[in-house]
Amino acid sequence: MTYKTGSIGEFMTWTKRVVAKPDTVNETPSCWFDSDTTAAHMLGAAASPEAMVKLLSEDNLSLLRMIASERPVSLRALALMTHRKESNLSRTLKKLHDAGIVDFKEGPGRTRAPRVTAQHVMDMVRY
Repeated sequence: MTYKTGSIGEFMTWTKRVVAKPDTVNETPSCWFDSDTTAAHMLGAAASPEAMVKLLSEDNLSLLRMIASERPVSLRALALMTHRKESNLSRTLKKLHDAGIVDFKEGPGRTRAPRVTAQHVMDMVRY
C-alpha cells in the first residue's frame, strides 16, 4: 500500500474532478485518511471513492469549515447555525466520525460538541 498526504482542499479538488469526470476515479487513490492511525483503524471498513465523494460534498465541507471556525458547543447549536435538522446532522456527523474526520468533545449533561480532527487527508491505494 502507498500513502500520500494532502490537504482537505486538495481532496475537495479531487472530489470535484471525480464528480465531473467519473472515469478519472481510476487515476486517483480510492481511500483518503488524515493520519496513519486513522488509516489503520479504517482498513477493514474503507469506503468506496463514490462514498467518499458523497461524504465530502460541498455541503459537508462547508459544515466542516463551520465546525472548525465556530466551535459549536453542541449538536443542537450546530443545527441552529446550519439550519439543518438535528437528526440529519447527527447521521452526517456519525459518517464523518467513522471516517476519522470529526470527533466529539463531551460537554455538560449529555451534550457533545463536534470537532474537526482531520487537518490533512491521505490516500491509500490497495494492490
